[in-house]
Amino acid sequence: MKERTFSFVDNSFDRLESWWESEKMHARVGYTLVFAFLAALVLIELNRQGWLPASVAHKLPVNHFHAVGFVFNLLLIIEVIALVFSLVHSVSESVGKQFEILSLILLRSTFKEFVHFTEPIHWTKLSEPIYHILADAVGALVIFIILGFYYKLQKHQPVICDEQEKNRFILSKKALALILLFVFTAIGVVYLWDLFDGLPTFDFFAIFYTILIFSDILVVLISLRYNYNYFTLFRNSGFALTTVVIRLALTAPPYINLIFGISAALFGILLTLAYNIMAPDEATVNPEEAKK
Repeated sequence: MKERTFSFVDNSFDRLESWWESEKMHARVGYTLVFAFLAALVLIELNRQGWLPASVAHKLPVNHFHAVGFVFNLLLIIEVIALVFSLVHSVSESVGKQFEILSLILLRSTFKEFVHFTEPIHWTKLSEPIYHILADAVGALVIFIILGFYYKLQKHQPVICDEQEKNRFILSKKALALILLFVFTAIGVVYLWDLFDGLPTFDFFAIFYTILIFSDILVVLISLRYNYNYFTLFRNSGFALTTVVIRLALTAPPYINLIFGISAALFGILLTLAYNIMAPDEATVNPEEAKK
């Protein structure tokens, strides 16, 4: 029974990942984003012209920049799914994905500020929102640059040498990823239900990042079962801390969110540098193997 459960988890995750990472799926995602963007623009224009029924019109915006925010939300959802799959492969890769999503959220925020402007935009009427746009754009760019160095510093050394133990650890992360996908889907269904029902919506990504905090800590605890090395433990715990800081950045007010976001990215860089320099070769070897 236990082996069947393990096999089910392993096969289910592998099939989902293979389906999601296929070229056909990438093409479908691209077409879907283009169609969603154009459809949103058309609906908003119809609403501006007063050609939609009153029961529908009051649920739709009249500013075309809402379409940009809508399609960016879809793009972020796709990135979050990719983030869940990355949890299985590498802790550092998962953290990198979180920074990617944060930079995209900052870019989305710049477009969201445009909804405060009239169409066409008149420069004489711009005020505080323009400073928010510039700040978020610069913050996204800085995180993008830091992330490039972060990826170059990753060595991806195995922390578990015993093949059987390594497979068990990966299987544990696959089970966790499947749970996260289920939770992600459930939150998404509730969010879309509220959105189309005209009810106030919640901050989807802030809630999901809160869940990620607990999942990252759980990965750290599970890893102790297979590798109790101090350097690896400190690095993984530090990466879990970056998730907490990113979560704070998502809910912080303008300008403060940039301090949190850039600080988290710089912390990831310094943590990786320190680990690469200070961790001895034994840090990547299973303690039981080192005794042989």
